[in-house]
Amino acid sequence: MRILSIASEVFPLIKTGGLADVAGALPGALAAHGCDVVTMLPGYPVVMQEIARAKAEVEAFQLAPVLGCEARILACELAGLKLFVLDCPQLYDRLGGPYSDSGGHDFSDNWRRFAALSKAGARIAQGAIAGYRPDIVHAHDWQAALTPVYLAASNRPRPRTVLTIHNLAFQGNYPSQVFPELDLPTATWSIEGVEYYGNVGFLKGGLHACDVVTTVSPTYAKEIVTDGGGMGLDGLLRGRGSRFVGIVNGIDTTFWNPETDPAIAANYSATDIRPRIHDKRAIEGEFGLRREDGPIFAVVSRLTWQKGLDLVAGICSEIVSRGIRLVVVGSGEAMIEGAFQAAHSRHPDRVGVRIGYDEPLSHRVQAGADAILVPSRFEPCGLTQLYGLRYGCIPVVAKVGGLADTVVDANHAAVAAGAATGVIFSPPDEASLLAAVDRTLELYEDAGVWRNMQAAAMKSDVSWEKSARIYAGLYRDLMKE
Repeated sequence: MRILSIASEVFPLIKTGGLADVAGALPGALAAHGCDVVTMLPGYPVVMQEIARAKAEVEAFQLAPVLGCEARILACELAGLKLFVLDCPQLYDRLGGPYSDSGGHDFSDNWRRFAALSKAGARIAQGAIAGYRPDIVHAHDWQAALTPVYLAASNRPRPRTVLTIHNLAFQGNYPSQVFPELDLPTATWSIEGVEYYGNVGFLKGGLHACDVVTTVSPTYAKEIVTDGGGMGLDGLLRGRGSRFVGIVNGIDTTFWNPETDPAIAANYSATDIRPRIHDKRAIEGEFGLRREDGPIFAVVSRLTWQKGLDLVAGICSEIVSRGIRLVVVGSGEAMIEGAFQAAHSRHPDRVGVRIGYDEPLSHRVQAGADAILVPSRFEPCGLTQLYGLRYGCIPVVAKVGGLADTVVDANHAAVAAGAATGVIFSPPDEASLLAAVDRTLELYEDAGVWRNMQAAAMKSDVSWEKSARIYAGLYRDLMKE
């Protein structure tokens, strides 16, 4: 099966969050199930630089102007991925990240930048590149969500389409004034098209137009068809019925592997976890923490309200008072960043903070910390807890979305059976989080129980194998139609 995957970010080329990890890891997992995946992404400067640095063999295909912008497709293989890169300097050759400038402000023409990605993807899906026509188009999140809209609006034969929601909070809603610039038929300005309360809804339009909607965990799929969790799109999602499914994410277990990870101080395994103490000592040194035998809890995340990191900041002093040390890696909302920096100032040898994204450091923290805090108010899937499981860094998670689907709570029965892999709490508030911290500390102080939990966590299947099989089956079913 030929699969065209379209995403705004793909690890290891460009990453701001879990979407990139999924888009980068899923193609390799699908290959074992007869899927030949080509991933399409924008030609951001870092992507173009990596192509040049790697001296990748590139085949270029000129496209007709896309939404008024000159563009071409660069086909190459890079970082183990087959790629179509949309080379359109007018839209993507600029300073900053994939969505915002160096000051953190969203680019004002993001609607055009990602409509162009979708438009170009639709053209490729219908044969714009000689000799290539996919069986399935798999679009990811709002940035690629207009792809099925463009395909459905065409009177030409088209492949079947899948749209995955990675986070319903980000929908790509723009003023109605942009609609005439999207090169869509007038008929798509309707409640069954892209019109959304008088605005243009990229994600909303894609949810109507695609053949199947997926999201990244079964529990999140249940949450977002409710009035409270659907963020205005619950009715539409309920209307998709059996055409809306939750498939839990996995991780690249080759890249995230404590037995071989070159980023960490000492390698270890579930059967011999003893060398992990060297990773803990390395974290103490890197963050300037007091060296002692007590536990280190960690946060590796975007520092946002959604992720519940204001809750951690709010109980920082209580955490420290229990003899726990805390390390924080991430960036996000200024108020939360400031709260953690203030906590570091109050407790310089007990709270370590690193503002910013650092991939190798995230590996070292997962390898050296004892527990990872993920107190999200909502969480489509979450990958941080999967990394924690893989590295024996016990997840302490809110009972929401994919967190609830991937962690086995350390209740009495699960501990007795040796099945516990983490601590789950509810609701996501300061009191419940602090109670979960206390429960985790109690478990940590029983060395035998803690080692059993680490071993069970590290043996958890967090790979893409099972989910890739489900995706491949879904693609096959669509092709039969």
